[in-house]
Amino acid sequence: MEKEIQIEQVVAACTWRIRQQVLYPQGHLRDVQVDGDFDAVHFGAYHAHRLIGVVSLFEKDCKYQFRKFAVLPDHQQQGVGSSLMRAMLDVVQIWNGQLLWCNARIDAAPFYEKFGLSIVGQPFNKNQIDYVRMEKELSF
Repeated sequence: MEKEIQIEQVVAACTWRIRQQVLYPQGHLRDVQVDGDFDAVHFGAYHAHRLIGVVSLFEKDCKYQFRKFAVLPDHQQQGVGSSLMRAMLDVVQIWNGQLLWCNARIDAAPFYEKFGLSIVGQPFNKNQIDYVRMEKELSF
């Protein structure tokens, strides 16, 4: 069942707590800060005025990489991630993006496939986590 979700642009620092809680629960806030955070566009998903999900979008040459996609565990499987993906795709369309891509955790790949992203290349491991590159060519 999908929740009533509000998607808003947020500043980088607003994403860090959720990134840490969801993606690196044993880590520290400094572990989830990435190069380019202050130049990226960040989206926040709100339910009942509470930030429950985030994703960050980085651009280079009309190619957009999304990173640090995280939804709080008690709000997963309820449409929050889908709302964030749709909002991100809308923005990339407005900006005439040519490619949307990510390095997805292996277990998240089926979710991204629902939005037209395809696996490119071979899986790889970084910091004991298995990833695969996923891409979607854009022609809006």
